[in-house]
Amino acid sequence: MAKGKNFEIGGKTVAPGSTRIVRLELPKLYTMRASPEMSVHVINGAKPGPKMFICAAIHGDELNGVEMIRQLLSQLDPDDVSGTLVAIPVVNIFGIVQYSRYLPDGRDLNRSFPGSRRGSLASRLAHEFFTEIVEQCDYGIDLHTGGGHRANLPQIRANLDDPETMHLAKAFGVPVLMNSQGADGTLRQAALEADVKILLYEAGAALRFDEFSIKAGVLGMRSVMQLVRMLPGEPELKAEPYIAKASRWVRATESGIFHSTVEMGDRVASKGVVGYITNPSDCFADERHEIVSPAEGVVIGLTLIPLVNEGDALLHIALFSDSEEVAEEVDDFHSALLTEDHPSKV
Repeated sequence: MAKGKNFEIGGKTVAPGSTRIVRLELPKLYTMRASPEMSVHVINGAKPGPKMFICAAIHGDELNGVEMIRQLLSQLDPDDVSGTLVAIPVVNIFGIVQYSRYLPDGRDLNRSFPGSRRGSLASRLAHEFFTEIVEQCDYGIDLHTGGGHRANLPQIRANLDDPETMHLAKAFGVPVLMNSQGADGTLRQAALEADVKILLYEAGAALRFDEFSIKAGVLGMRSVMQLVRMLPGEPELKAEPYIAKASRWVRATESGIFHSTVEMGDRVASKGVVGYITNPSDCFADERHEIVSPAEGVVIGLTLIPLVNEGDALLHIALFSDSEEVAEEVDDFHSALLTEDHPSKV
């Protein structure tokens, strides 16, 4: 039987059939005498195979992925792994200690890739992560949640025009797939340009855990590893995947308090009422400004804060050829994951 190869990262060697945490030194802040570190968990399989990275908390307030990685690593044995898994539970260590999406210089790390050794703090962190980890790998999974006090339905965003990436996205096993290459400076776009096949998993909300999103994520990551033969067995498809044709935001037409009449995963009709806004400073008037959907679709994002200003994003609607069928699949997927016993529960 062929044996795996040594994996080199940060000047350290991880032998086949072993695990190691490698600490990558990061730029100092003015408040720190010692350099902060990024903890990189490496499982170098006993058998040869592809290299995959999984990362979370590129935005420091997105915690679901941190727990997903913890649960996944607790299940894996190097003797069962073919190839190398590189897992980074917290990429943005600066943001997570401040409960912040951003870096101390105010920049969004996910608009700073591939970065530069001589650039800003964000650019230097992006460069370290990209050169030490991403460029060494064949595949990647980037874990995110909704931002700006919004929750997201579990969904995969990826370059679905690429056949291999499409297979990975379907194997992940969530109902909603979005075809997107990512904005300038995102890890997703930079990885694509480096010919690394990458999925972005969006699920849940910032600064909190969501059991459903975490469970779906752990199962999805295992399934992708099985598809590329890093783990034994076949991917266990938990949901029929549907590709969204497009998506639309529903925004507040008035300022006030938003009352949603729909939930995540619901089907909404074109011109259908999805909620209303009331005025907290004139309750006697009891005026309600109805909010309607601009198109038929499925709710994949929803604000968590009722207080809204005119123009604020309230809902994110994904458009499908058959939104009723997708909504039913989402409901079945949710019920199945929360009632069945899976090994992701640790």
